[in-house]
Amino acid sequence: MSNAHHEVEFRPLRHRYWTPTVFVLLLIAMVGWGFVLTRFVFGLGSITHLSNEFGWGMWIGVDVATGVALAAGGFTTAFIAHIWGRHEYSAITRAGTLSAMLGYTFVALAVVVDLGQWYYIWHVPLPWWWQGNSALFEVGMCVVLYLITLYVEFVPFIVEEFMGKVNFPGMLEWLNKPLEWLLWALDITIVRGMWFFLILGVVLSCAHQSSLGTVMALMPFKLHHLWWTRMLPAFFLASAIAVGFPMVMFEGLIEARSFKLKPEMHIYRKLARYTPWLIGFYLLLRFGDLTVRGVWSLVGEGSLQSHMFIIEIALFLIAFILFAIPKIRGNPRTLFVACCIMIVSVILNRVDTYLIGYTPPFMEARYYPAIGELFATAGLVCTLILIYRFLVIYIPILPTAHEASHPPGHVPAAAPASAGGGGQ
Repeated sequence: MSNAHHEVEFRPLRHRYWTPTVFVLLLIAMVGWGFVLTRFVFGLGSITHLSNEFGWGMWIGVDVATGVALAAGGFTTAFIAHIWGRHEYSAITRAGTLSAMLGYTFVALAVVVDLGQWYYIWHVPLPWWWQGNSALFEVGMCVVLYLITLYVEFVPFIVEEFMGKVNFPGMLEWLNKPLEWLLWALDITIVRGMWFFLILGVVLSCAHQSSLGTVMALMPFKLHHLWWTRMLPAFFLASAIAVGFPMVMFEGLIEARSFKLKPEMHIYRKLARYTPWLIGFYLLLRFGDLTVRGVWSLVGEGSLQSHMFIIEIALFLIAFILFAIPKIRGNPRTLFVACCIMIVSVILNRVDTYLIGYTPPFMEARYYPAIGELFATAGLVCTLILIYRFLVIYIPILPTAHEASHPPGHVPAAAPASAGGGGQ
């Protein structure tokens, strides 16, 4: 993305892909996909502990509800850089878009795996199957539309890398002109109209982040009242916004470590300044709601739910304090710790809301994830990481200034020419 004041150039890393860690991730992914295949062949009961009382479990509470929240870095960075006009943050928006795109793809896959009649998933986008009175309908439509929007937002990166460079040899030579024409058409349509998709993405994100809270707000007699409130949609949206920047910083710091790059600390320090305000706003809403509803006494009831609530709130408070300290924000290691605590607090909030605090009537046994559910989730996560690594190596996602040195296996390459509108 470039503008009159902040010119940011991007290029592929050209780093070697295969490392010992990549092989380990690939092994876990293969095992996980083996369990997923087993689920599709023999049904949900073959690898899950789901029951009539617990129609959803880890794949919804963690993979979907948590996955959507942790993908918030895409719309938060897009908002601050492109809608709010703080273009100095443009250097991290591509990585935010990529992580959101892969995160929502992971969420969509998790939904397919979780559905009993998964072969009807194609009904979601078709108008004659719509059920406008359902909260899940709104969630499903927003996720589908936002996922499409994210893939559209990724198009400029592809155009920038390959426009003017398509050169298949031999029998595939006939593809060169059609592909170049396609890239040119994408450049003058999608790339130059990207502002529309950026705004659409932010609107859709806010809609379905809150709607995941709406789903649980419909269950006042099944959800523990430390979590149930009519404010749940606002809480889910506020916590997703609060974790957006920490998630981007978390990924960026791991990325820098993995590829032996210089972290964008000059940007992370600025983002980290906003984070305590966002966490504080969320906690203010949460504490105010508990006070208005008069349910503070439930915190001391001594149940599993009250203990988990105390841990959850304590983690949010610790994250708030850490991000409020300038020395912690300015050091990569301590900033990484603060980001981890914030991410864990949001994960715990979603798990508490969807699993721990959820108690159906006439429950015969508590739900616990099965080994198959754990490995299926781990396999999807590892697949996501492997794809992310491949794309940042071969597609211009990271800024050229990001590179501090040539790591082992690095192949120097000239920065690609910018395509048309320059993308995001």
